Amino acid sequence: MAYTPMSMTGADFPNLVNVASRMDPDGGVSALAEILNQSNPILTDIPLVEGNLPTGHRVSVRTGIPAPTWRITYKGVPPGKSTSAQVDESIAMLEAYGEVDKDLALLNGNTADFRLTEDRAHIEGMSQAMATGIFYADTTTDPEKFLGLAPRYSTLGTPANKFTAQTNSAYLKHIIGAGGTTASAQTSVWYICWGQHSVFGIYPKGSKAGLMSEDLGEVTLMDDDGGRFQGFRSHYQWKLGLCVKDWRCVVRIGNVELANMADATAQKDLYQAMIRAMHTVPAGTSGSFYCSPGVAAMLDMAAVEKSNAALGYTEIFGKTIPAFRGRPIRECNAILETESVLTA
Repeated sequence: MAYTPMSMTGADFPNLVNVASRMDPDGGVSALAEILNQSNPILTDIPLVEGNLPTGHRVSVRTGIPAPTWRITYKGVPPGKSTSAQVDESIAMLEAYGEVDKDLALLNGNTADFRLTEDRAHIEGMSQAMATGIFYADTTTDPEKFLGLAPRYSTLGTPANKFTAQTNSAYLKHIIGAGGTTASAQTSVWYICWGQHSVFGIYPKGSKAGLMSEDLGEVTLMDDDGGRFQGFRSHYQWKLGLCVKDWRCVVRIGNVELANMADATAQKDLYQAMIRAMHTVPAGTSGSFYCSPGVAAMLDMAAVEKSNAALGYTEIFGKTIPAFRGRPIRECNAILETESVLTA
C-alpha cells in the first residue's frame, strides 16, 4: 500500500519537496530537496508552516481544561474556563558557501551540473546539521539554534510540555524507557505524528521555505598562500525551526541499547514499547517511527521473518521501507547511538 507522510496526519499543507517543486519550476531547489532526502528523510517528512513572526512562530498551548459538575435539581453549576499559555518557537539560520575553480568547472563542459556536484558536500553537511538539530538542538546551550526534540523529552517522568501545571501519570507515557543501562551506548526511537496542530517545521514570515541556493557568480578567490585565482561561488542558506504545538503527539522511546538488540527478549521489549507509543498519542492520530541505522537494520531483518506479524513493509515515494503495524519506520543517520541513559 502506498503511503505519504501527509496522508497519515491528515494535514493539508506541504512538506519540503512539495514547497520546493512549486517555488522553483526549473528544478534547482527541487534537486536540493532530493539530495536532502537521501540520509535523513525526516527533512522531507516534516510539514512546513510559515511562521507568524519574522523570527519564529507564536502558538497558544492548552494548559488546562474546565472541570464539569455533576448537578442535582435545585443546585447550580459554577462557571469554568480553560487555561492556556503562549509559546514562542524560534527559527535558526544555517549557512554555507561553496567555491570551485573556474577553469576546473569549465573543463567539465556542463558548468552548472559540475558546480552542483562540487557543492554536494556542503549540501550534505547542511542536511546532517539540520536533521541533528531537529532531534538534539538545545537553545539553553546554543542560543543560535532552535529547540529540538530531545531537550523537550529528556527526563523519564518529566512533562514534555514545560508550560502546563498538570502533573499526572500520563506524562510518563511520552518518554518510555527501554531498559538500557550502559553509559553513552543508548539510542532512541521516536514516534512523531506530524500535523498543523501537532508538530511541524516553521520558516520566517514572508520568506521562502527550504534550503535556498544563490549563484554568486564569478569571484576572485585566494589560496592558502595568498595567491589569487578566478572561481565560482554559491551561497546556501536554510531558515528553519521546530514547533511542538501539541506535546502529546510525540513519544520518545529512550534507553534503547543497540548491543542488546540481538536478544529476542530485548527485541520483544522494543516492540511492546512501540505499541505503547502508538496508543499514547491522542486517539485518531497516527505517525511514523524514526530510528538510528542500527535499530532500522534490526527491524528490517525482523520484518523478513514471516512469523513476525507486526513488522512488514510499506511504500513511500516509490521506495519500499519497513513498517511496524502499518506505521513507516524511517532510518535517520542523525539519531545517535551514543546517547546518555535517560533517568527519572
